[in-house]
Amino acid sequence: MPRTSRLRPGPVLAGAAALVLALLASVLLGAAELGWTRVLGEIWAQVTGGHSPLSEREAAILWRLRVPRAVLGALVGAALAVSGAAFQGVFRNPLADPYLLGAAGGAGLAVTVVITMLPQGGSAPGVAQAAAFAGALGGVGVTWLLGRSAGNDAATLVLAGVAVGAFLSAGQTFLQQLRLDSLQEVYLWILGRLSTAGWTDVLLVLPLLLISGAVLCACGRLLDLLGTGDDEAAALGVHPGRARAVVLIAASLATAAAVSVAGLIGFVGLVVPHLVRLACGGSHRIIVPLSLLFGGAFLVLADMLARSVLAPAELPIGVITAFTGAPFFAVLLHRGRRA
Repeated sequence: MPRTSRLRPGPVLAGAAALVLALLASVLLGAAELGWTRVLGEIWAQVTGGHSPLSEREAAILWRLRVPRAVLGALVGAALAVSGAAFQGVFRNPLADPYLLGAAGGAGLAVTVVITMLPQGGSAPGVAQAAAFAGALGGVGVTWLLGRSAGNDAATLVLAGVAVGAFLSAGQTFLQQLRLDSLQEVYLWILGRLSTAGWTDVLLVLPLLLISGAVLCACGRLLDLLGTGDDEAAALGVHPGRARAVVLIAASLATAAAVSVAGLIGFVGLVVPHLVRLACGGSHRIIVPLSLLFGGAFLVLADMLARSVLAPAELPIGVITAFTGAPFFAVLLHRGRRA
């Protein structure tokens, strides 16, 4: 049976259900033994205005730690997955990921500068996040300018991204060697974490994800046309350069927002769009919106594993996504060789 290119209600409901169930599981389970029935009772009490079974301290753990962490995980996962889907579409490369255009290198260098050069490692609230956001956008901006100067086609942009990313990573390594005492802190950030999440981080990411997600969902048809080739897209009335610029700006904005609050979490933008593509078809009108939902659910579940595998210690969430994504990446390469 041929697959449709239109988004149907069934997969959307499945994605929404997966996200809600992942969020609920993340809120119910945690290091502090609150009891899942008492947590549900607290949520019901907040909805109805009734009596809460939790103490004031337990309610603070729930609403100030667990809930914002789960929500932030969903937002970061959605941002990385939808930007991965967009990059794979615009570059016509199934192995493209959200860090392809220098976002990771720029954010990593900026945070390394903050940790190694500022007094007290830039521990003031929001400093590292602001630096990561600016660094990610700066890395993408330099890549974009370099790519434009050399032709502005998809292959040139990828090569420019690789070169800029390598240069920025070299600068990051140089700074780390100057301040070896800060290596652990830098690497903890590079491996990604949601442990310091709060409502401030949620409010930082949410508007950026709403804007970039809406733009990318609206560009699903453009991505399908770009996938036929620039000449074919132009023949159908699309300006390939402008369409590519809109998609790249929106995807880079989503990536920078995620990196600024959670560090570098790999493979989400690679694994989730591919799973959606395998299950629902290759049209970006389907892949982009579903990646938002399933990406959020994926990272919330990965964060639950990061908290529970070595409890009460906590693994960096990037370790969990790498354990999941690296074998998946190897399978993709193997299938590519056989195709």
